[in-house]
Amino acid sequence: MANLLYLVHRMPYPPNKGDKVRSFHLLQHLTTKHRVFVGTFIDDEADAVHVDALRAMCAGLHVSELHPTRARLTSLMALVTGEALTLLYYRNAGLRRWVAGILARERIDAVVVFSSSMAQYAEDVKGLPVLVDFVDVDSAKWTAYADQHRWPMSWLYRREGARLLAYERAVAKTSRRSFFCTDKETRLFLDMAPECAGGVEPMSNGVDAQYFSPASGRASPFAPGEWAIVFTGAMDYWPNVDAVTWFAQEVMPTLRRSRPNLRFHIVGRAPSAAVRALASASVVVTGTVPDVRPYLQHAGVVVAPLRLARGIQNKILEAMAMARPVVAAAPCVDAIDAQPGTEIRSASDPADYVRCVEELLADPALADAVGQAGRRRVLKNYSWSAHMSALDRHLAPACNLAVA
Repeated sequence: MANLLYLVHRMPYPPNKGDKVRSFHLLQHLTTKHRVFVGTFIDDEADAVHVDALRAMCAGLHVSELHPTRARLTSLMALVTGEALTLLYYRNAGLRRWVAGILARERIDAVVVFSSSMAQYAEDVKGLPVLVDFVDVDSAKWTAYADQHRWPMSWLYRREGARLLAYERAVAKTSRRSFFCTDKETRLFLDMAPECAGGVEPMSNGVDAQYFSPASGRASPFAPGEWAIVFTGAMDYWPNVDAVTWFAQEVMPTLRRSRPNLRFHIVGRAPSAAVRALASASVVVTGTVPDVRPYLQHAGVVVAPLRLARGIQNKILEAMAMARPVVAAAPCVDAIDAQPGTEIRSASDPADYVRCVEELLADPALADAVGQAGRRRVLKNYSWSAHMSALDRHLAPACNLAVA
């Protein structure tokens, strides 16, 4: 058993959104074998009631409050210092003092960092191995955002992509090992940072297929006779906002011409003003729901028309685990080890989405077959514990532990 310091940019409990699902399962994996001291941020007051539950998982816990609006304003100082805005957004003197105290009081054997923004708290760590889970190439996300916005935001996003890439390269170069969630993200990073070759590898996402499984007694949240298309996710996250806005405007009108009782259900917390404005006779914006599983289980089709997101999407794995047919953006399908056509459907433009959704809605037996094949793929390839064991291979020698 080792003492580990785990630094994560958002409180990893409850696991109710994409990055928190991965960070939670990483924490859960680490705590099965080690004492883990967690330094993190809370950026949603609704999570405050869960602090004690998180504390029970840890040998030590520090949670710094992060106020998004204030943090955004503070991050603008990076335009003066020359840093990436992301680093100042997550810079906190209290967390830095806590890290220094833990390193002084406890015999820490290794540091595990979740997301590049938290690597700044490990910069002063001397003589300890540091493992970094980048998850995605965040710098590439910012560059992609630039292409979707006008000046001056396009300039700001492109600057952030360049500054953050420089930091990601420096972090990966000095860390014991770095991880990305797919082979594609790993290759993308190494194309931009060839000097990091040999120290970077993929570590895939997983899904709790026992929790996300269809159940006969689970009631439908949809109206009788309604055809339901479902999207799930945090609805204050720009790639999700872009995805549902695009789908509602570019795809739904065509689908509704032949199926007037078809409705697009946007299911997720904190819908932005742009998402709320989509609500209509054909679009339902639920906001936070106590359980997404009824929406997934009783959906005619689950869609993930993500044009900006990168890597493996938990929302897709969860829908596949629920044995529902998924139609997703081609890059998201490419990131998943699944057979396009039989286990998941891939789409690139409005016509693709219309064709795929119509085929599945018109043939319930086909929809069920795709859904069941998708669930079998998830059960076979997407166990969290199997993927997170990649950490063990590098923690064991670093902490003088035997490999199981």
